[in-house]
Amino acid sequence: MNASPSPSVPSAGSAGADTLRKLLERPIPAVMGVLNVTPDSFSDGGQFIAPEQALKRAQAMIEAGVDIIDIGAESTRPYTGAKTVTAADELARLKPVLAGLVALGVPVSIDSMKADVVAFALDQGAAIANDVWGLQRDAAMAPLVAARGVPIIVMHNRDSVDPTIDIVVDMKAFFLRSLDIAAKAGIAREKIVLDPGIGFGKTAEQSMIALARLGELDMFGLPILVGASRKRFIASVSPSEPSERLAGSIAAHLIAAQKGAKIIRTHDVAETLQALRVAHAIESKPESKP
Repeated sequence: MNASPSPSVPSAGSAGADTLRKLLERPIPAVMGVLNVTPDSFSDGGQFIAPEQALKRAQAMIEAGVDIIDIGAESTRPYTGAKTVTAADELARLKPVLAGLVALGVPVSIDSMKADVVAFALDQGAAIANDVWGLQRDAAMAPLVAARGVPIIVMHNRDSVDPTIDIVVDMKAFFLRSLDIAAKAGIAREKIVLDPGIGFGKTAEQSMIALARLGELDMFGLPILVGASRKRFIASVSPSEPSERLAGSIAAHLIAAQKGAKIIRTHDVAETLQALRVAHAIESKPESKP
């Protein structure tokens, strides 16, 4: 399969870029809802792999106020146990649902590290690419994103966990490499979003450090996406299963928003959006005078 742009399909680039710009201008972070059409994702594997269930889940997120729906067809769970799948496997999971998802009218991002899969999704109307390997795994990804002119989420990742490193220093070095790849491919800088990759290639402690020091990524002058939803670091503080981590997820996301995150990626759209709105409403009130 060729990942080059299809001349018969209008580019989603301008629409995607305009959508992203409008979302980033809002006073509270945009909320990206997770839609996994996979059998083995760490939190909801198998629940939405059937097309009718996936679309029902998407409609529920839309009714809750989601801004972007992020669909993925390969588990990239940040721990052990994820099974690598081929592009053909991903496409087989996406084809029955993607056109119907786009037709619901909410911007769709495609969560894949494979350029062929991203190309197909963009052809179907997806507006944003979300690469969990930050343009550093598939050499065709950056040229594809540049040619289509779509926004790209560049996530930090590591092949293995190293508890001895300064994870924020590692993140900065990773992003510098990704941004160099993007620049050489011709990806416009204003179309890039950075994601610290909470849980990916990190110990629980490093995930929390990445959140605590999120403001250091301001050096890049780019918007930040944070997806701490149901991640295992929460259980290191308060023992829990993924489905029991809503409160911890909201706590992490509120801190991320306070530190400047412009997009929050979550499994729990209604609850996260309510928390963000209430926090913003309180923060907007003037402090009492002495």
